[in-house]
Amino acid sequence: MLIRTALVACCALVTATAALADDGLLEEARGLFEPIPVGAPELEGNPATPEKVELGKMLYFESRLSESHTINCNSCHAIGLGGVDMLETSVGHRWQQGGRNAPTVLNSVFNTAQFWDGRAKDLEEQAGGPIINPMEMASSHEHAVGMLKAIPGYAETFKVAFPDDPDPINLDNMLKAIALFEATLITPHAPFDRYLRGEENAMTAEQKEGLRLFIDQGCASCHNGINIGGSMYQPFGVVERPGADFLPPTDKGRFEVTKSVDDEYVYKVPTLRNIALTPPYFHTGKAWDLRQAVAVMGSTQLGADLGDEEVDKITAFLHALTGDQPQVSYPILPPSAADTPRPKP
Repeated sequence: MLIRTALVACCALVTATAALADDGLLEEARGLFEPIPVGAPELEGNPATPEKVELGKMLYFESRLSESHTINCNSCHAIGLGGVDMLETSVGHRWQQGGRNAPTVLNSVFNTAQFWDGRAKDLEEQAGGPIINPMEMASSHEHAVGMLKAIPGYAETFKVAFPDDPDPINLDNMLKAIALFEATLITPHAPFDRYLRGEENAMTAEQKEGLRLFIDQGCASCHNGINIGGSMYQPFGVVERPGADFLPPTDKGRFEVTKSVDDEYVYKVPTLRNIALTPPYFHTGKAWDLRQAVAVMGSTQLGADLGDEEVDKITAFLHALTGDQPQVSYPILPPSAADTPRPKP
């Protein structure tokens, strides 16, 4: 009986000690990160309605906005593939290869800006970019609006979504609707989110050790906040520049937007949400192995020569960032009419 009592007391002491240690990690994590909310966030100046969101979904899958009628938003940001296309660089108009890896659309509403170089201030501005990019959808804003007006079924859909607008099929409304739909593409309830909310067993012991390393090694100095990234710009190669595969000398990053020498090879810090689902990695898409990406970031950004065990633990933590994926039903799009503009291959 005494032995049993001693064993129970010993187990209780070990459990209490582990809980205290874990509480310290949890509180530290709560100071650096935030969980993804369950509902879609509001967009300033663009109030959501079910009708606008549904229209935005239709336009997200509308290939006729492209010159060839073959490319839509989902082509490069596939919702069923973690919001990416799993290519090093995306394939656009006439099989052209884009210059950078397509970042995920999931949780992009929480980024401080859009695109690797931050050239779009928000989702609304970003939505208009690929339409006019000659390497992507290769159309024009005027042609896209004209196309929608020439598809009879869109007249009523836009009217219902924007009832106060006398001419609702216009560029602003098109971009507002797409942005509102994209804002719904969030991934709550990841094990890490549940952990931040107090469910301490939501992550494995190895994932918690990875979180501790993630914080202590300095990863969290850039990858923090609600999106575990996406809130700042940093040079790629703070301590040691990677090879030309990872950092091509011709792509100077944010410099191409600001023309400031200080922004050469500076990029928006990517979100790590759902990172296990979205290879390949970096703006070049040259790292297909998440463990390799962790090791490269350790050496180039932190000057840390991470051992295999440390890489494994950090990678395990990154797997805890995979949340519930959006469940999106494919929209039924209105048919073209006799006078709807034809595709141009």
